[in-house]
Amino acid sequence: MLTPTAARVRPLLADDPPRAHDHQDEGTGIPADPGVTVKSLVRVGGTDGTWRGSSGVHDLVTHRKADPHGRFRAGSVTKIVTAAVALQLVAEGRLDLDEPVQHYLPGLLTEKFEPVSVRSLLNYTSGLKSGDGFDDEFAHRYDTLDPRTVVASAVAKGPEHSPGDEQHYRNIGYTVLGLLIEKVTGDSYAHQAEERIFGPLRMRDTYFPGTDPRIRGPHNRGYQTMKRADGTTRLVDVTEWNQYDRFAAGDMISSTADLEVFTRALFGGEVLPEPQLKEMLTAPEEIDGAAFGAGLQRMRIGDRVVWLKTGARYGYTTIIAATEDGRRTLVHSVNATDAKGEGMNAVAERIARAALS
Repeated sequence: MLTPTAARVRPLLADDPPRAHDHQDEGTGIPADPGVTVKSLVRVGGTDGTWRGSSGVHDLVTHRKADPHGRFRAGSVTKIVTAAVALQLVAEGRLDLDEPVQHYLPGLLTEKFEPVSVRSLLNYTSGLKSGDGFDDEFAHRYDTLDPRTVVASAVAKGPEHSPGDEQHYRNIGYTVLGLLIEKVTGDSYAHQAEERIFGPLRMRDTYFPGTDPRIRGPHNRGYQTMKRADGTTRLVDVTEWNQYDRFAAGDMISSTADLEVFTRALFGGEVLPEPQLKEMLTAPEEIDGAAFGAGLQRMRIGDRVVWLKTGARYGYTTIIAATEDGRRTLVHSVNATDAKGEGMNAVAERIARAALS
């Protein structure tokens, strides 16, 4: 693991914290127009030391200072933990990347599907379509949707393309990987992640909440801009949300400190043997424009090749990133009111490019 030569804690040079507004969303006590970013937490690491910064507020009612150690929903950053657990099982000989899912989970896919390899689940080339969720997710935020139901709805739609022919970013492959991990180990996915990743790396803030809609322990509130029926928008507190359906694709709760430990350990070779780490950092060359390896996305920032993963759940946006040699790492968490909008949050993107260029 990288050993910092210095630790400097300074205010984050980002957007100013939201200010109080005279007009508030009726019945909530929340300012109606707070801007895009409520809170931003950053950790930059590497061989030259570390930089840590925070900005913004804990919530839009009291406006007290954001907790730099607060937990948050990490969204699709969960996929990197899932990929790491699956690749550990590959290293142990318990999973074969070229073996079809049908071998491990007979009956999960219908006869319409060609053999779908474990590798194709990891690199988003499986051809599985997205599963169905609630029509009005916010209205059902306290309800439970079993991930197996999500998989069943995806399978019922049939394949989108033959495995390995195209790369399309989807949650569904990682939901299936969670079920696959459970079948191979005879254990819950959440416990396997704890035993293999969180426990050994002492990631004490990181866990899977299951059907519990709360974020346990210290955390900053999450907000989301949502449309009303008349086309206007309102701001709602989305901190509590049962996201069990995201499962191994996006249900993890963590902190920037824990994700920094995980990122440095992963790129430092502490989580996976070299062949499996190489698999994570290899995009399928046969697919034009493919940018994802086993979970991680390749991006060029300046003259650096960076591997990263973003995650977005309502109210929370997260990034983990590192240069391939691990000399520079970034973990960034934003409480952004556009966390489920199209594209990366503007503040998050600016900080990522500045930190990794």
